[in-house]
Amino acid sequence: MTVLAHIADRVLNRPLLITPDKAQVILSVLSGRIGLSSPEASRFEGDPYRRDANGQPISINPYRVSGGVAIVTITGSLVNRGAWIGASSGLTSYEGIQHQLKTAASDPAVHSVILDMASPGGEATGAMETASMVRDLAKTKRTVAVVNGMACSAAYAIASGASEIVSSETSISGSIGVVLLHADISRQLAEEGVTPTLIFAGAHKVDGNPFEPLPESVRSDLQAEVDAFYGAFTSAVGKGRGSRLTAKAAAATEARIFVGPAAVAAGIADRVGTFEAVLADLQRASSARSSQPSSRRRKMENETGVPAAHQGPSQGEHAAKVATARDEGRKAGRSEGIADVAAVLGAEGIAGNAARMSAAVEFLAEGLSAEKATAFATKHIADAGPAAGVAHQGNGRPTLPGAHLTERASIPDSLAAAGIGAGERQKSTAALSEAVARTNKRR
Repeated sequence: MTVLAHIADRVLNRPLLITPDKAQVILSVLSGRIGLSSPEASRFEGDPYRRDANGQPISINPYRVSGGVAIVTITGSLVNRGAWIGASSGLTSYEGIQHQLKTAASDPAVHSVILDMASPGGEATGAMETASMVRDLAKTKRTVAVVNGMACSAAYAIASGASEIVSSETSISGSIGVVLLHADISRQLAEEGVTPTLIFAGAHKVDGNPFEPLPESVRSDLQAEVDAFYGAFTSAVGKGRGSRLTAKAAAATEARIFVGPAAVAAGIADRVGTFEAVLADLQRASSARSSQPSSRRRKMENETGVPAAHQGPSQGEHAAKVATARDEGRKAGRSEGIADVAAVLGAEGIAGNAARMSAAVEFLAEGLSAEKATAFATKHIADAGPAAGVAHQGNGRPTLPGAHLTERASIPDSLAAAGIGAGERQKSTAALSEAVARTNKRR
Protein backbone atom coordinates (compact mmCIF):
# COMPACT_ATOMS: atom_id res chain seq x y z
CA MET A 1 0.00 0.00 0.00
CA THR A 2 1.42 3.41 -0.98
CA VAL A 3 1.91 6.26 1.47
CA LEU A 4 -0.98 8.17 -0.10
CA ALA A 5 -3.22 5.13 0.24
CA HIS A 6 -2.21 4.84 3.89
CA ILE A 7 -3.11 8.49 4.47
CA ALA A 8 -6.39 8.07 2.60
CA ASP A 9 -7.23 5.08 4.77
CA ARG A 10 -6.76 7.22 7.87
CA VAL A 11 -8.45 10.37 6.58
CA LEU A 12 -11.51 8.74 5.04
CA ASN A 13 -14.05 6.90 7.18
CA ARG A 14 -12.44 7.97 10.46
CA PRO A 15 -13.01 10.92 12.83
CA LEU A 16 -10.12 13.38 12.76
CA LEU A 17 -9.05 16.01 15.30
CA ILE A 18 -7.88 18.67 12.87
CA THR A 19 -9.39 21.94 11.75
CA PRO A 20 -12.01 21.75 8.94
CA ASP A 21 -9.93 23.84 6.53
CA LYS A 22 -6.88 21.60 7.02
CA ALA A 23 -8.98 18.47 6.43
CA GLN A 24 -10.39 20.06 3.28
CA VAL A 25 -6.84 20.65 1.99
CA ILE A 26 -5.88 17.01 2.63
CA LEU A 27 -8.98 15.73 0.85
CA SER A 28 -8.43 17.98 -2.15
CA VAL A 29 -4.81 16.82 -2.46
CA LEU A 30 -5.81 13.15 -2.25
CA SER A 31 -8.61 13.55 -4.78
CA GLY A 32 -6.13 14.66 -7.43
CA ARG A 33 -3.71 11.77 -6.84
CA ILE A 34 -5.62 8.58 -6.09
CA GLY A 35 -8.77 9.11 -8.13
CA LEU A 36 -11.04 10.28 -5.30
CA SER A 37 -13.90 12.70 -5.65
CA SER A 38 -15.31 14.52 -2.66
CA PRO A 39 -16.93 11.76 -0.61
CA GLU A 40 -20.71 11.70 -0.42
CA ALA A 41 -20.50 9.17 2.38
CA SER A 42 -18.05 6.83 4.04
CA ARG A 43 -17.69 3.22 2.98
CA PHE A 44 -20.10 2.41 5.80
CA GLU A 45 -22.82 4.94 6.58
CA GLY A 46 -23.11 8.69 6.84
CA ASP A 47 -21.70 11.89 5.44
CA PRO A 48 -18.56 13.40 7.00
CA TYR A 49 -19.50 16.88 5.75
CA ARG A 50 -21.64 19.53 7.38
CA ARG A 51 -23.58 21.05 4.50
CA ASP A 52 -25.48 24.29 3.89
CA ALA A 53 -29.09 24.59 2.70
CA ASN A 54 -27.98 24.01 -0.89
CA GLY A 55 -26.16 20.80 -0.03
CA GLN A 56 -22.71 22.33 -0.39
CA PRO A 57 -20.04 21.20 2.12
CA ILE A 58 -19.03 23.93 4.55
CA SER A 59 -16.98 21.97 7.09
CA ILE A 60 -16.10 18.45 8.14
CA ASN A 61 -17.72 16.76 11.11
CA PRO A 62 -15.53 14.83 13.56
CA TYR A 63 -17.96 11.95 12.96
CA ARG A 64 -20.19 10.64 10.21
CA VAL A 65 -23.85 11.72 10.14
CA SER A 66 -26.72 9.78 8.56
CA GLY A 67 -30.28 11.06 8.83
CA GLY A 68 -29.54 13.12 11.93
CA VAL A 69 -27.69 10.25 13.61
CA ALA A 70 -24.04 10.86 14.51
CA ILE A 71 -21.86 7.76 14.23
CA VAL A 72 -18.88 7.74 16.60
CA THR A 73 -16.58 4.84 15.76
CA ILE A 74 -14.52 3.40 18.63
CA THR A 75 -12.07 0.76 17.42
CA GLY A 76 -8.74 -0.71 18.42
CA SER A 77 -6.83 -0.16 21.64
CA LEU A 78 -7.83 2.88 23.68
CA VAL A 79 -5.31 5.40 24.97
CA ASN A 80 -5.80 8.48 27.10
CA ARG A 81 -4.17 11.16 24.95
CA GLY A 82 -3.63 11.38 21.22
CA ALA A 83 -4.84 13.16 18.11
CA TRP A 84 -3.12 11.98 15.00
CA ILE A 85 -3.28 10.53 11.50
CA GLY A 86 -1.32 7.29 11.46
CA ALA A 87 -1.57 4.30 9.14
CA SER A 88 -0.35 1.70 11.63
CA SER A 89 -1.22 3.05 15.05
CA GLY A 90 -4.33 0.95 15.59
CA LEU A 91 -5.25 3.26 18.47
CA THR A 92 -8.24 5.42 19.41
CA SER A 93 -7.82 8.12 22.05
CA TYR A 94 -10.22 9.09 24.81
CA GLU A 95 -9.31 12.67 23.94
CA GLY A 96 -10.65 12.17 20.44
CA ILE A 97 -13.81 10.40 21.62
CA GLN A 98 -14.53 13.17 24.12
CA HIS A 99 -14.17 15.78 21.38
CA GLN A 100 -16.69 13.89 19.26
CA LEU A 101 -19.15 13.56 22.14
CA LYS A 102 -18.99 17.26 23.00
CA THR A 103 -19.46 18.23 19.36
CA ALA A 104 -22.43 15.88 18.93
CA ALA A 105 -24.06 17.23 22.09
CA SER A 106 -24.11 20.77 20.69
CA ASP A 107 -24.76 19.89 17.04
CA PRO A 108 -28.34 20.91 16.10
CA ALA A 109 -28.20 18.58 13.08
CA VAL A 110 -27.74 15.57 15.38
CA HIS A 111 -30.70 14.13 17.32
CA SER A 112 -29.21 10.71 18.17
CA VAL A 113 -25.78 9.13 18.51
CA ILE A 114 -24.49 5.64 17.78
CA LEU A 115 -21.28 4.44 19.42
CA ASP A 116 -20.00 1.96 16.83
CA MET A 117 -17.76 -0.23 18.99
CA ALA A 118 -15.09 -2.77 18.14
CA SER A 119 -12.49 -2.45 20.88
CA PRO A 120 -10.89 -4.74 23.47
CA GLY A 121 -10.30 -1.80 25.80
CA GLY A 122 -7.14 0.03 26.77
CA GLU A 123 -5.80 2.42 29.37
CA ALA A 124 -7.64 2.80 32.64
CA THR A 125 -6.80 6.49 32.91
CA GLY A 126 -9.37 8.48 30.94
CA ALA A 127 -11.88 5.67 30.51
CA MET A 128 -14.19 6.64 33.38
CA GLU A 129 -14.13 10.30 32.37
CA THR A 130 -15.19 9.32 28.86
CA ALA A 131 -17.95 7.09 30.26
CA SER A 132 -19.21 10.06 32.27
CA MET A 133 -19.41 12.18 29.11
CA VAL A 134 -21.44 9.44 27.42
CA ARG A 135 -23.89 9.48 30.35
CA ASP A 136 -24.22 13.26 30.06
CA LEU A 137 -24.85 13.02 26.32
CA ALA A 138 -27.50 10.34 26.85
CA LYS A 139 -29.45 12.77 29.06
CA THR A 140 -30.09 15.08 26.11
CA LYS A 141 -29.81 12.88 23.00
CA ARG A 142 -30.59 9.22 22.57
CA THR A 143 -27.26 7.41 22.57
CA VAL A 144 -27.01 3.75 21.55
CA ALA A 145 -23.82 1.73 21.93
CA VAL A 146 -23.68 -0.94 19.24
CA VAL A 147 -21.26 -3.76 20.04
CA ASN A 148 -20.13 -4.30 16.48
CA GLY A 149 -17.46 -6.90 17.20
CA MET A 150 -16.26 -6.21 20.74
CA ALA A 151 -16.79 -3.87 23.69
CA CYS A 152 -14.65 -5.16 26.51
CA SER A 153 -13.03 -3.65 29.58
CA ALA A 154 -12.51 0.11 29.01
CA ALA A 155 -14.64 -0.04 25.85
CA TYR A 156 -17.49 -1.53 27.88
CA ALA A 157 -17.07 1.21 30.49
CA ILE A 158 -17.73 3.73 27.71
CA ALA A 159 -20.67 1.73 26.33
CA SER A 160 -22.27 1.44 29.78
CA GLY A 161 -23.13 5.15 29.76
CA ALA A 162 -25.34 4.87 26.68
CA SER A 163 -29.13 4.93 26.69
CA GLU A 164 -29.08 1.38 25.33
CA ILE A 165 -26.51 -1.30 24.49
CA VAL A 166 -27.22 -3.44 21.43
CA SER A 167 -24.98 -6.41 20.66
CA SER A 168 -24.76 -8.31 17.42
CA GLU A 169 -25.31 -12.03 17.76
CA THR A 170 -21.61 -12.91 17.72
CA SER A 171 -20.12 -9.81 19.38
CA ILE A 172 -18.25 -9.98 22.70
CA SER A 173 -19.01 -7.74 25.67
CA GLY A 174 -17.98 -7.43 29.29
CA SER A 175 -14.58 -8.14 30.84
CA ILE A 176 -15.40 -5.75 33.67
CA GLY A 177 -12.05 -5.97 35.39
CA VAL A 178 -8.57 -4.49 35.71
CA VAL A 179 -5.20 -6.07 35.03
CA LEU A 180 -1.64 -4.89 35.70
CA LEU A 181 1.34 -6.81 34.36
CA HIS A 182 4.75 -6.91 36.00
CA ALA A 183 7.59 -8.68 34.18
CA ASP A 184 10.67 -9.75 36.14
CA ILE A 185 13.54 -10.07 33.66
CA SER A 186 16.31 -10.24 36.25
CA ARG A 187 17.17 -13.89 35.59
CA GLN A 188 17.21 -13.36 31.83
CA LEU A 189 19.61 -10.46 32.26
CA ALA A 190 21.78 -12.50 34.64
CA GLU A 191 22.06 -15.29 32.08
CA GLU A 192 23.14 -12.70 29.54
CA GLY A 193 25.68 -11.27 31.97
CA VAL A 194 23.86 -7.97 32.38
CA THR A 195 23.63 -6.37 35.82
CA PRO A 196 21.42 -3.24 35.83
CA THR A 197 22.02 -0.61 38.50
CA LEU A 198 19.22 1.80 39.45
CA ILE A 199 20.26 5.12 40.95
CA PHE A 200 17.28 6.94 42.43
CA ALA A 201 15.92 9.21 45.15
CA GLY A 202 12.70 8.42 46.99
CA ALA A 203 12.07 5.02 48.52
CA HIS A 204 9.28 4.09 46.09
CA LYS A 205 10.73 5.66 42.94
CA VAL A 206 11.63 2.33 41.31
CA ASP A 207 8.79 0.22 42.73
CA GLY A 208 7.74 -2.41 40.20
CA ASN A 209 10.85 -2.15 38.06
CA PRO A 210 11.48 -5.20 35.82
CA PHE A 211 15.07 -5.73 36.90
CA GLU A 212 14.30 -7.44 40.19
CA PRO A 213 11.65 -9.76 41.65
CA LEU A 214 8.54 -7.94 42.87
CA PRO A 215 8.67 -7.40 46.65
CA GLU A 216 5.49 -8.30 48.54
CA SER A 217 5.09 -4.74 49.86
CA VAL A 218 5.22 -3.34 46.34
CA ARG A 219 2.82 -6.01 45.16
CA SER A 220 0.34 -4.93 47.86
CA ASP A 221 0.61 -1.31 46.74
CA LEU A 222 0.00 -2.25 43.12
CA GLN A 223 -2.97 -4.40 44.12
CA ALA A 224 -4.47 -1.43 45.97
CA GLU A 225 -4.08 0.64 42.81
CA VAL A 226 -5.81 -2.05 40.76
CA ASP A 227 -8.63 -2.30 43.31
CA ALA A 228 -9.18 1.47 43.17
CA PHE A 229 -9.56 1.38 39.40
CA TYR A 230 -11.83 -1.65 39.70
CA GLY A 231 -14.11 0.18 42.13
CA ALA A 232 -14.28 3.16 39.77
CA PHE A 233 -15.05 0.81 36.87
CA THR A 234 -17.94 -1.04 38.55
CA SER A 235 -19.29 2.26 39.90
CA ALA A 236 -19.30 3.77 36.40
CA VAL A 237 -21.15 0.73 35.07
CA GLY A 238 -23.73 1.01 37.85
CA LYS A 239 -24.29 4.71 37.13
CA GLY A 240 -24.77 4.06 33.44
CA ARG A 241 -26.79 0.86 33.55
CA GLY A 242 -28.82 1.54 36.69
CA SER A 243 -31.04 -1.34 37.74
CA ARG A 244 -30.16 -3.23 34.54
CA LEU A 245 -26.66 -3.90 35.90
CA THR A 246 -25.79 -2.46 39.29
CA ALA A 247 -22.23 -1.95 40.49
CA LYS A 248 -22.59 -5.05 42.67
CA ALA A 249 -23.90 -7.11 39.75
CA ALA A 250 -21.08 -5.83 37.54
CA ALA A 251 -18.52 -6.98 40.11
CA ALA A 252 -20.30 -10.34 40.34
CA THR A 253 -19.50 -11.04 36.68
CA GLU A 254 -15.87 -11.44 37.81
CA ALA A 255 -14.62 -9.96 34.52
CA ARG A 256 -16.27 -12.65 32.39
CA ILE A 257 -16.99 -11.98 28.74
CA PHE A 258 -20.39 -12.61 27.14
CA VAL A 259 -21.37 -13.30 23.55
CA GLY A 260 -24.55 -11.94 21.95
CA PRO A 261 -27.67 -13.34 23.69
CA ALA A 262 -25.66 -14.29 26.78
CA ALA A 263 -24.76 -10.61 27.23
CA VAL A 264 -28.47 -9.74 27.19
CA ALA A 265 -29.27 -12.46 29.73
CA ALA A 266 -26.55 -11.15 32.05
CA GLY A 267 -27.70 -7.52 31.80
CA ILE A 268 -24.52 -6.57 29.97
CA ALA A 269 -26.55 -5.63 26.87
CA ASP A 270 -30.21 -4.76 26.33
CA ARG A 271 -30.96 -6.64 23.13
CA VAL A 272 -29.46 -8.36 20.13
CA GLY A 273 -29.39 -6.39 16.89
CA THR A 274 -27.23 -5.03 14.12
CA PHE A 275 -25.69 -1.67 13.46
CA GLU A 276 -27.81 -1.22 10.34
CA ALA A 277 -31.05 -2.01 12.19
CA VAL A 278 -30.25 0.41 15.01
CA LEU A 279 -29.42 3.17 12.54
CA ALA A 280 -32.67 2.59 10.65
CA ASP A 281 -34.68 2.66 13.90
CA LEU A 282 -33.16 5.97 14.98
CA GLN A 283 -33.74 7.48 11.55
CA ARG A 284 -37.39 6.37 11.56
CA ALA A 285 -37.87 7.84 15.03
CA SER A 286 -36.51 11.15 13.77
CA SER A 287 -38.84 11.10 10.76
CA ALA A 288 -41.85 10.36 12.98
CA ARG A 289 -41.03 13.29 15.27
CA SER A 290 -40.56 15.71 12.39
CA SER A 291 -43.77 14.61 10.63
CA GLN A 292 -46.08 15.13 13.63
CA PRO A 293 -45.93 18.95 13.60
CA SER A 294 -46.40 18.94 9.81
CA SER A 295 -49.53 16.79 10.11
CA ARG A 296 -50.96 19.13 12.72
CA ARG A 297 -50.20 22.17 10.59
CA ARG A 298 -51.91 20.58 7.60
CA LYS A 299 -54.97 19.81 9.73
CA MET A 300 -55.15 23.40 10.97
CA GLU A 301 -54.79 24.72 7.43
CA ASN A 302 -57.60 22.47 6.22
CA GLU A 303 -59.88 23.61 9.04
CA THR A 304 -59.18 27.34 8.88
CA GLY A 305 -57.89 27.90 5.36
CA VAL A 306 -55.00 29.88 6.84
CA PRO A 307 -51.44 28.51 6.91
CA ALA A 308 -50.32 27.70 10.45
CA ALA A 309 -47.03 29.52 11.00
CA HIS A 310 -46.41 27.66 14.25
CA GLN A 311 -48.01 25.21 16.60
CA GLY A 312 -50.20 26.99 19.09
CA PRO A 313 -52.85 25.91 21.56
CA SER A 314 -56.03 24.36 20.24
CA GLN A 315 -59.20 26.45 19.92
CA GLY A 316 -60.61 24.86 23.05
CA GLU A 317 -57.43 25.57 25.01
CA HIS A 318 -57.39 29.14 23.73
CA ALA A 319 -61.05 29.73 24.66
CA ALA A 320 -60.49 28.34 28.15
CA LYS A 321 -57.45 30.57 28.68
CA VAL A 322 -59.34 33.64 27.45
CA ALA A 323 -62.30 32.88 29.74
CA THR A 324 -59.97 32.46 32.70
CA ALA A 325 -58.19 35.71 31.91
CA ARG A 326 -61.49 37.57 31.59
CA ASP A 327 -62.75 36.18 34.88
CA GLU A 328 -59.54 37.17 36.62
CA GLY A 329 -59.74 40.60 35.02
CA ARG A 330 -63.33 41.09 36.18
CA LYS A 331 -62.43 40.10 39.72
CA ALA A 332 -59.43 42.42 39.76
CA GLY A 333 -61.46 45.25 38.23
CA ARG A 334 -64.32 44.70 40.68
CA SER A 335 -61.96 44.92 43.63
CA GLU A 336 -60.36 48.08 42.25
CA GLY A 337 -63.79 49.60 41.54
CA ILE A 338 -65.01 48.98 45.09
CA ALA A 339 -61.81 50.45 46.48
CA ASP A 340 -62.22 53.59 44.33
CA VAL A 341 -65.86 54.03 45.38
CA ALA A 342 -64.92 53.65 49.04
CA ALA A 343 -62.15 56.23 48.64
CA VAL A 344 -64.49 58.72 46.96
CA LEU A 345 -67.34 58.31 49.45
CA GLY A 346 -64.98 58.89 52.36
CA ALA A 347 -63.13 61.83 50.83
CA GLU A 348 -63.21 65.26 52.45
CA GLY A 349 -65.89 67.43 50.84
CA ILE A 350 -67.72 64.34 49.54
CA ALA A 351 -68.58 62.33 52.63
CA GLY A 352 -72.07 63.15 53.88
CA ASN A 353 -73.06 65.07 50.71
CA ALA A 354 -75.49 62.94 48.72
CA ALA A 355 -75.21 64.99 45.52
CA ARG A 356 -71.44 65.01 45.52
CA MET A 357 -71.30 61.33 46.44
CA SER A 358 -73.52 60.36 43.50
CA ALA A 359 -71.70 62.70 41.13
CA ALA A 360 -68.26 61.43 42.18
CA VAL A 361 -69.33 57.82 41.67
CA GLU A 362 -70.71 58.73 38.24
CA PHE A 363 -67.41 60.39 37.37
CA LEU A 364 -65.69 57.14 38.32
CA ALA A 365 -68.01 55.31 35.95
CA GLU A 366 -67.02 57.78 33.22
CA GLY A 367 -63.37 56.75 33.63
CA LEU A 368 -61.97 59.40 36.00
CA SER A 369 -59.59 58.37 38.77
CA ALA A 370 -60.81 58.52 42.38
CA GLU A 371 -58.71 61.63 42.97
CA LYS A 372 -60.02 63.46 39.91
CA ALA A 373 -63.61 62.38 40.51
CA THR A 374 -63.43 63.75 44.05
CA ALA A 375 -61.93 67.05 42.93
CA PHE A 376 -64.42 67.47 40.08
CA ALA A 377 -67.46 66.69 42.24
CA THR A 378 -66.25 69.00 45.00
CA LYS A 379 -65.72 71.83 42.53
CA HIS A 380 -68.86 71.52 40.40
CA ILE A 381 -71.50 70.10 42.77
CA ALA A 382 -72.80 72.50 45.40
CA ASP A 383 -72.78 71.55 49.06
CA ALA A 384 -76.22 70.11 49.82
CA GLY A 385 -75.54 69.46 53.48
CA PRO A 386 -75.08 66.18 55.29
CA ALA A 387 -76.82 63.05 54.08
CA ALA A 388 -78.84 61.09 56.55
CA GLY A 389 -77.52 57.71 57.59
CA VAL A 390 -75.27 56.65 54.77
CA ALA A 391 -75.10 52.86 54.94
CA HIS A 392 -73.52 50.06 52.93
CA GLN A 393 -75.07 46.91 51.62
CA GLY A 394 -73.46 43.58 52.28
CA ASN A 395 -72.04 43.56 48.78
CA GLY A 396 -70.08 46.76 49.39
CA ARG A 397 -72.42 49.06 47.44
CA PRO A 398 -73.54 52.26 49.21
CA THR A 399 -77.20 53.08 49.83
CA LEU A 400 -78.55 56.45 50.92
CA PRO A 401 -81.61 56.02 53.13
CA GLY A 402 -83.35 59.38 53.67
CA ALA A 403 -81.06 61.25 51.30
CA HIS A 404 -82.56 63.82 48.96
CA LEU A 405 -80.67 65.30 46.02
CA THR A 406 -81.13 68.94 45.11
CA GLU A 407 -81.58 69.81 41.48
CA ARG A 408 -78.87 72.20 40.27
CA ALA A 409 -78.00 73.54 36.85
CA SER A 410 -74.35 72.58 37.38
CA ILE A 411 -75.09 68.86 37.35
CA PRO A 412 -73.79 67.32 34.07
CA ASP A 413 -76.24 65.81 31.62
CA SER A 414 -74.73 62.39 32.25
CA LEU A 415 -75.70 62.71 35.94
CA ALA A 416 -79.15 63.99 35.12
CA ALA A 417 -79.64 61.05 32.78
CA ALA A 418 -78.76 58.80 35.70
CA GLY A 419 -81.50 60.44 37.79
CA ILE A 420 -79.34 62.72 39.95
CA GLY A 421 -81.11 65.98 40.78
CA ALA A 422 -84.64 64.48 40.57
CA GLY A 423 -85.14 64.95 44.27
CA GLU A 424 -86.58 61.51 44.98
CA ARG A 425 -84.84 59.12 47.34
CA GLN A 426 -85.58 56.14 45.11
CA LYS A 427 -84.01 57.78 42.08
CA SER A 428 -80.88 58.85 43.94
CA THR A 429 -80.42 55.42 45.45
CA ALA A 430 -80.99 53.73 42.09
CA ALA A 431 -78.59 56.14 40.40
CA LEU A 432 -75.86 55.46 42.91
CA SER A 433 -76.33 51.70 42.64
CA GLU A 434 -76.31 51.91 38.86
CA ALA A 435 -73.18 54.07 38.89
CA VAL A 436 -71.37 51.62 41.16
CA ALA A 437 -72.47 48.75 38.92
CA ARG A 438 -71.24 50.56 35.83
CA THR A 439 -67.93 51.28 37.54
CA ASN A 440 -67.53 47.61 38.39
CA LYS A 441 -68.50 46.58 34.88
CA ARG A 442 -66.09 48.91 33.13
CA ARG A 443 -63.04 48.07 35.25
